[in-house]
Amino acid sequence: MLSDIHSPEDLKRLSDCQVQALLPEIREAIIEAVAQCGGHLASNLGAVELTVALHRVFDTPRDKIVFDVGHQCYTHKILTGRRERMGTLRQFGGISGFPRIDESPHDAYGTGHASTAISAALGLARARDLMGGDGHVVAVVGPAGCAMRRSTTPAAAKRT
Repeated sequence: MLSDIHSPEDLKRLSDCQVQALLPEIREAIIEAVAQCGGHLASNLGAVELTVALHRVFDTPRDKIVFDVGHQCYTHKILTGRRERMGTLRQFGGISGFPRIDESPHDAYGTGHASTAISAALGLARARDLMGGDGHVVAVVGPAGCAMRRSTTPAAAKRT
């Protein structure tokens, strides 16, 4: 079934049962790519359902998805037309291990590691508003980003 998914629109045509059958195929594709090229395995396997759900609800590239931890984006890459290139992941001339705005219109922000999604999403939302747009902006924030944000609040700064 995964071979029939070339864009998020293809994913939206699937029934709930078909999506459930697709999840293990996505995991297998991630495992194969990481075994071949190296990369971030656990973080990507843990984000499969979340990323599938985001792409079923939102409409990229009109809607923007900003990953706080860029190395959770392999499912996103697979669902946005880059499945065939996963064997080039993190290789010279291949696709990046992180979202890259020059790689796909579905990559809203070029992120690497944690704690940039909230501010980046806010900036994208503000730019959308100034330009009269109407798309959604979603920040995908994990526990590391939450911990970093909590430690950089004014109250936390007074404690250090």
